[in-house]
Amino acid sequence: MENNSSTIEIDVLFLLKKLWAKKFMILFTSLLFATAALAVSSFVLTPKYTSTTRIYVGNQRGQAEGKITTQDLQVGDYLVKDYKEIITSKDVLLTVIEKEGLNLSKEALLGKLSVSIPTNTRIISISIEDENPSEATRLANAVREVASEKIMDITQVETVKTMEEAEDASAPSSPNLKRNALLGALAGGFLAVVIVMLTEILNDRVRRPEDVEEVLGLTLLGLVPDTAQIK
Repeated sequence: MENNSSTIEIDVLFLLKKLWAKKFMILFTSLLFATAALAVSSFVLTPKYTSTTRIYVGNQRGQAEGKITTQDLQVGDYLVKDYKEIITSKDVLLTVIEKEGLNLSKEALLGKLSVSIPTNTRIISISIEDENPSEATRLANAVREVASEKIMDITQVETVKTMEEAEDASAPSSPNLKRNALLGALAGGFLAVVIVMLTEILNDRVRRPEDVEEVLGLTLLGLVPDTAQIK
C-alpha cells in the first residue's frame, strides 16, 4: 500500500512539472481562444438591445376601502406570483402581435420577453430584447399596456400604474464581450491542460527510473549517469 501511495504522489508531481513546463503553450492557447471568442462576439454575433418598462400593481378591490384582512395580504402575495404568468400568457402575446401588426409568432415574441418581480414587491419589470433598439422599446411598452389591462381584469386590482416607460437602449445588452473573452480563455486553458495530461498519461515510453520498476516489476539497483552531461 505504501508503494502505491508513493507512486501516485510521484506521478502527480511529475504531471505538475509537465504542466509547468508547458505553461507558455497553455497560456498561448488561452489567449488564442479568448481572441477567437472576442472576434466572434464582435464581428459574427448580432448585437441585441434590451428595453425595460416597470409597472406597479395596486391593491385589490375592497382593500382600497380599508377592509384589509390577513387573508387579503396572503392572497396579495400569491397574486404577485401570478402576474408573470398573466404577462407571458397566450392572450397577452397574441393581443400585442395583433395590436402592433407584428410578423411574429407568440413563441418568437415570448423569446424576446422577460419578466422580473423583486421579492415582496408589486413592482414588475417587463423587458424586450431585440436587434433594433427602437423596436425593443415599442414592444416593451405595448406588452405593458396590454398586460396592465389583463392583470386588472383577472386579479381584480384597482390600478396598475406605469412607473417607467421603456426607452431606447444606448448600448447593446448582448453579446457580453468581456464575459465571452473570459469564457474563451478558460476553455482554451482547460483544453490545453487536458491535452498535456492525456499526452503524458497515455505515453507508455520508459523515461524515468520509476517507469522501469513499474513496467518490469523489478527493483532498480542503480543508474548509469549520462557522460555527455558530465562533460
